[in-house]
Amino acid sequence: MNFEKIFANNQQWVAEKISIEPDYFTNLSKGQHPEFLYIGCSDSRVTAEDLMGLKPGEVFIHRNVANLVVSTDNNLNAVVQYAIEYLKVKHIIICGHYECGGVKAALNPGDMGQLNGWLQTLRDVYRLHRGELDGIEDDQKRFDRLVELNVMEQCINIIKIDHVQRSWYKTGFPTIHGWVFNVRNGSLIDLGLDMEKVFGEVRSIYDLKPLEAVK
Repeated sequence: MNFEKIFANNQQWVAEKISIEPDYFTNLSKGQHPEFLYIGCSDSRVTAEDLMGLKPGEVFIHRNVANLVVSTDNNLNAVVQYAIEYLKVKHIIICGHYECGGVKAALNPGDMGQLNGWLQTLRDVYRLHRGELDGIEDDQKRFDRLVELNVMEQCINIIKIDHVQRSWYKTGFPTIHGWVFNVRNGSLIDLGLDMEKVFGEVRSIYDLKPLEAVK
């Protein structure tokens, strides 16, 4: 596909939108009010709005290799702060996907140049859960399970963020969700994580502002 085709596709898309809703772009330009922050993988097969069945303006999106939440990632921290403090999102979704190339790389150690530092977080997930993972004999099931465990660990990383904790103490939101997208059949899987319980278990370690200190 060449660039001319992309721009032609754009004009066709604009025409289709206007034919259905003449004021579509006028309304779109008035602002966004999403209830969801979606943190997912950059994989070209996994597009947030499509798999969630949502429209532009309904979900705020951040994507990176293997849907990681890294404390030193200023890009991600800025997205989280903006989503919580300015957009007032009610839900943060960490969504991994089966057949993730980043997760596969963590299962098969090797020198990947610039990616080494980024993938270290994923390899740490493998280390933390090595007993469980090495006990899974089937390669595909081990791969899938690391995808799920990575989502769980990134949800834990989200609750460590100061913007998230401040909002929790003030409003009770956002709610944290861990999902996996199954690229093999198109379904979304809710891992059913109880992040309030998880935070309670690690609060003495990661709590940045004790509840009793909040006025």
